[in-house]
Amino acid sequence: MSTDRYQSPLSERYASREMQYLFSPDMKFRTWRKLWIALAETEKELGLHITQEQIDELKAHAEDINYDVAKAREKEVRHDVMSHVYAYGVQCPKAKGIIHLGATSCYVGDNTDIIVMTEALKLVRKKLVNVMKELADFADRYKAQPTLAFTHFQPAQPTTVGKRATLWLQEFFLDLEDLDYVLSHMKLLGSKGTTGTQASFLELFDGNQEIIDKIDPMIAKKMGFGACYPVSGQTYSRKVDTRVANVLAGIAASAHKMSNDIRLLQHLKEVEEPFEKSQIGSSAMAYKRNPMRSERIASLSRYVMVDALNPAITSATQWFERTLDDSANKRLSIPEGFLAVDGILDLCLNVVDGLVVYPKVIEKRLMSELPFMATENIMMDAVKAGGDRQELHERIRTLSMEAGRNVKEEGKDNNLLELIAADPAFNMTLEDLQKTMDPSKYVGRAKEQTETFLTDVIRPVLEENKELLGIKAEINV
Repeated sequence: MSTDRYQSPLSERYASREMQYLFSPDMKFRTWRKLWIALAETEKELGLHITQEQIDELKAHAEDINYDVAKAREKEVRHDVMSHVYAYGVQCPKAKGIIHLGATSCYVGDNTDIIVMTEALKLVRKKLVNVMKELADFADRYKAQPTLAFTHFQPAQPTTVGKRATLWLQEFFLDLEDLDYVLSHMKLLGSKGTTGTQASFLELFDGNQEIIDKIDPMIAKKMGFGACYPVSGQTYSRKVDTRVANVLAGIAASAHKMSNDIRLLQHLKEVEEPFEKSQIGSSAMAYKRNPMRSERIASLSRYVMVDALNPAITSATQWFERTLDDSANKRLSIPEGFLAVDGILDLCLNVVDGLVVYPKVIEKRLMSELPFMATENIMMDAVKAGGDRQELHERIRTLSMEAGRNVKEEGKDNNLLELIAADPAFNMTLEDLQKTMDPSKYVGRAKEQTETFLTDVIRPVLEENKELLGIKAEINV
């Protein structure tokens, strides 16, 4: 590790080795060579004078890239693609004359970008599905555990711990739908020449339109894709990068929402992210257990959401058939967006897998607020016993205000039940009132909604993707 120059925290701290490899020089330049092989094979199969011996020579050196030769050549010519064409030719003297034949730089650059983004989306998808599996298990485990719900972060009608988790899970499910749509529509650029007109291939194939129409589909098939984009300028439309970045931003937004909720719940001491035995929560306050992983999820997520602006602005400002102001931006925004989301999903997987729930704390907080929420049921029971609904409503309102003042101004426990029991208008004993304090009576269909959502929506997705399940996240820091 170099200590005298900047190191990206995405590589050093957050992203997995698997995701880092996808954006590595090895992945990039090996893919370039595979594309050159696919082009040469296609041209040979369509009738150009390219020999099998030349193809075999190219294949023999598809993996062992002579970086030193390419680097030295680039210092001379200031062109990365032509430097690697040259370096490949040094290793393949018989085939050097047909490498990159009829193509422009974007043939290797743009097709490789599509291939790398496609593989990166597949890795994101795998981790996303595993996060969904952990959340589904958590939701199922706590589907019947009553907890105080909040609107505006103010106490509201109870829900269950599991039902709340389905809200996080549903957002990730929507992200999966978006990801699958984008992934299923990824296409290669193909080989369309300097302005997308395939003029060079008209020359190579003597103007034979039928042959030229076969080039892109054949290249796509050899590279494992269903098709190429039907039209382009010199590059594939940068709208594709925008689509991809928006999927990543969507996942980041979902993770951010979940991590914020977990941070708030940890403040309330109801739910806690995993905390390792030797972990230090604060340099000054030794007792602290800060939700640092959830905070990191939020922090990285904000980066990804903002990063999605880069491809959108680039797409909007491309002039005519192409400009090169996309290049430097793209080298940063796309890889780093993927590396950050990779880190986010690893953190999500780690946090959800180790979430600790404290039922006693949850119950204590819920019971301190439940008398207020039970007032409608109490009023109905009192009406059944002969009371006047309008009069009882006013008495409930007055007593609730008094109990609220006791809690807020006096710091006392909620004594609403005692106040109601002492009021002859209700004709109910404290014992009668306490029987209404079963939290499960106030959670509505939270348990049933959770079960239905998991059964009808999530479990089928997990079953379809069961071969992806079972990964564990490695957290570096």
